[in-house]
Amino acid sequence: MTATAYAVEEARARFSSLRSGFAFFDAPGGTQVPDEVGDAIAAALRDASGNLGAPYSTGRAVEAILARAKEDAARFLGCTADEVSFGANMTSLNFALSRAAGRDFTAGDEVVTTQLDHDGGVAPWVELAADKGLEVRVASAGDELTIDYDDLERQLSERTRVVAFALASNATGTIADAKRICTLAREAGAVSWVDAVHYAAHEPIDVQEIGCDVLLCSPYKFCGPHLGMSYVRRTLAETWRPYKARPSSSTPVGRKFETGTHPYELLAGFSATISYLESLGGMSVLREYERALGAYLLERLPDNVTLYGPPSMEGRVPTFLFNVEGVPAEQAARRLGEHGVGLWYGENWYCVALGPALPAQTLRAGLAHYNTEAEVDRLLAELAAVADSGQQRVISN
Repeated sequence: MTATAYAVEEARARFSSLRSGFAFFDAPGGTQVPDEVGDAIAAALRDASGNLGAPYSTGRAVEAILARAKEDAARFLGCTADEVSFGANMTSLNFALSRAAGRDFTAGDEVVTTQLDHDGGVAPWVELAADKGLEVRVASAGDELTIDYDDLERQLSERTRVVAFALASNATGTIADAKRICTLAREAGAVSWVDAVHYAAHEPIDVQEIGCDVLLCSPYKFCGPHLGMSYVRRTLAETWRPYKARPSSSTPVGRKFETGTHPYELLAGFSATISYLESLGGMSVLREYERALGAYLLERLPDNVTLYGPPSMEGRVPTFLFNVEGVPAEQAARRLGEHGVGLWYGENWYCVALGPALPAQTLRAGLAHYNTEAEVDRLLAELAAVADSGQQRVISN
């Protein structure tokens, strides 16, 4: 594997959860969390249990936590702090934002999504369409389960109001050409709406470089607490009327879409997450390590393992969807778990439109920057053993 300046063992030492020897390949469902993030959450609950506006120390403490979290999120996304909103999770925040955006949509207006999208990025539009008589169109997945950009372009019309897409598929790991899609949306007079939940765990983000109007992600995918986080371009956000309690502040603009009391302890944990990632060199450094580790895995997959999606690290993040020939996915996952290797089995992985293009069940392994080459070797050995057991069963039958 290509050497990097990143020291994985030093990072791993900051996770109590990694000391048991269990190999976690379940990052797509949520990463492990470094101890310092939990410590920050506990400290906020202990020392800053209050609310904004209190004219004493806890009020000032939570105000500082919120301000720091906004600045940290802005740095992570490449926007201004005022353009950041936090919510309970990506899906809840997406429902809130889509409702605000869709207030003036009318029957016959269209939203374009893709076959690779997680339903957290699709269901808000499906439900809004049911309420307002909109049409939700789905661009197809082409070869190697990548977006068919010609089909996406064909779906656009003068009635298109939103083009919503996943920047990276949480099922196959496929990366979308975000700049191309955002340009197509802009040329069609539509809003570009990016689900970056899976992408943000593996790649640096710059919303200005992407050229998107809206982007959402979830810190629990990159070693943080359970939160939703969004960017909405300021000039667009200023035109939306939010759904929220009237006395609640709507300035600066990102506050328009935040309802109720903030989870200050989780925001403190989020800031600790960003500090942790930056202490390792940031996402660009971690990206290179993960990509080298992903290439190492792909080059050594057993012959009896069928991979779905791009065959190399080109155009993907290190998330791999596959099956072991002759062995049901659930059986394989349970066997690996018993042997100290954790990955998931599932059906459509919340990519509802993609489901018919996949087998009934599949296995999904996802790498994070705390995984090691030795752990990948363990995964490969266990997959080979599962494959051998399946082959022996076929021969015996």
